[in-house]
Amino acid sequence: MKSRTVKQQHVIPGFGLTLGFTLTYAGLLILLPLAGFFHLTAQNTWQGFISKAILNPRVIAAYRLSFTSAAVAAAINTIFGGLLAWVFVRYRFPGRRLGDALVDLPFALPTAVSGIALTTLYAPKGWLGQWLVPLGVRVAYAPLGIILALTLIGLPFVVRTVQPALLDLEGELEEAAASLGASRGQTFFRVILPAITPALISGFTLAFARAVGEFGSVYFIAGNMPMRTEIAPLLILIKLEQYDYPGAAAIGTIMLLVSFLLLLTINFLQTWSSKRRTN
Repeated sequence: MKSRTVKQQHVIPGFGLTLGFTLTYAGLLILLPLAGFFHLTAQNTWQGFISKAILNPRVIAAYRLSFTSAAVAAAINTIFGGLLAWVFVRYRFPGRRLGDALVDLPFALPTAVSGIALTTLYAPKGWLGQWLVPLGVRVAYAPLGIILALTLIGLPFVVRTVQPALLDLEGELEEAAASLGASRGQTFFRVILPAITPALISGFTLAFARAVGEFGSVYFIAGNMPMRTEIAPLLILIKLEQYDYPGAAAIGTIMLLVSFLLLLTINFLQTWSSKRRTN
């Protein structure tokens, strides 16, 4: 008898068609805008690019504030977002579903609305600011307010990334560690934390990337004082309002390159952590 080769049927069309569609879609949405962006940047001379985007003290201060605030906010979200995910996954209590749903509120809330709300709370004459300012704690119109705004918009990324990892983590592992005499600290640092570390790194990456490009919520609470509370996205907007499109593109290019290098490093650490945990 002649053997018949049964051709596997795929629900989605063949490789050539899907690959072509994917490349076209990615090209139109990602590669083409980036090409236009770099073409605009190329209108600067090399000396002009350096003076506008690298050596300008005002721009350097904006870079420092943007990346530092984003990193601090992402680190805070990694810690407390991980704790929130743990509570929502491991405990049952009244209002748990409501609290879990409220975590997603920053996804749907316009960033300008969150910025106005934070400013209302923490302005010198705001509900909370009127009590904090006499104590020497300035939130609105200060770097602390920027970190607070970035923490608010980045929290859901960490919680929603860590929750699936905790759901996949079997409770029997903790029971086995306890039965072998491990303390709570040893169980956490040797069993739980290594299992969810890749998810924590992914959450940090997403929160950091989101915070670096945030504008709406920061605009209202920062005060936008040059060299003090002026973030890089706002500086790009100022350049655009002055019709300095090459200057805006130069600043954006530096932000894009630095963000890409940081995200590439974090993804490398995530891959390394996953391989180490598997081995």
